[in-house]
Amino acid sequence: MIDPLAEVVSLLQPSAPFSKRVVASAPWAVRRSETGRPFYFAVLEGGCRLRIDSPSGSETLTLNEGDFALIPSARAFSTSSLDRQPPGDDEPVDTVIAPVPDGARVGDPARPVTTRMLVGHCVFASSDAALLVSLLPGWIHVQGEPRLSTLVQLVGDESRSDRPARDIVMARLLEVLLIEALRSTASASTSASLVRGLSDPRLALALRRMHQQPSMPWTMAQLASEAAMSRSAFFQRFSDAVGMAPMTYLLAWRMALAKQLLRQPNATMADIAERVGYSSVSTFGVAFTRHVGMPPGRYAREEGELRPA
Repeated sequence: MIDPLAEVVSLLQPSAPFSKRVVASAPWAVRRSETGRPFYFAVLEGGCRLRIDSPSGSETLTLNEGDFALIPSARAFSTSSLDRQPPGDDEPVDTVIAPVPDGARVGDPARPVTTRMLVGHCVFASSDAALLVSLLPGWIHVQGEPRLSTLVQLVGDESRSDRPARDIVMARLLEVLLIEALRSTASASTSASLVRGLSDPRLALALRRMHQQPSMPWTMAQLASEAAMSRSAFFQRFSDAVGMAPMTYLLAWRMALAKQLLRQPNATMADIAERVGYSSVSTFGVAFTRHVGMPPGRYAREEGELRPA
């Protein structure tokens, strides 16, 4: 059976160019602004607070030993020891941060270490990363899952090694890490996202069918039937859970697949149009141009080679 979550993570093409160990002594606080790189935290010992900023406000999480947190999309965040709240935008931060081998020492070095973490950022190489990330939760907090901490530990160890095929191993480890984190939180209440949609048994049926057969000329009525719901109930439930209307999601997924196919050699425009649900090259071209901002032929020339149909 097609797994939509695995497909999204696979298309994201994750890699982990950076990770470091952080040891901290309470009290401490750190604030940073990310510029396009998803960030993760694995608490190996002790605990901390994490504040995540978004256009709709901020959310503060308490991370304890063994917890894992992932922020898939770039946004400002701050962290602090458990005895204080993470600083906001206009609050001063005076914590001493000193570099140490493989990481950083945070707080007064004369005080005992109260927290140890592995932190880092990953890169989504997909040219459609913004769309794919929009299908994920705004943040993920997994508690009581030692598998996650073990995987992050392996990513960190591999990033500092000089062993053969290091980049390949890191890419595979990170892909497993992301899938583990996402499926671990699928049953929890999250922000509107693909994960939340898949946690709803009825919506999951429709989502899997869209991913299984993107070439099928789906209608709202057919998708609602797959979910055994009325059209109006399905539309509202899907929109609330996933964060976009069903047909908008289907279009976005088809365009993500089309971009991937256009970057492949030996693909024809007619084949691509058929595989993503369009009866002709011309209708596909109109939809692709409207969605992407350029004709598919131009996109193919810029991104790869395309054999004429």
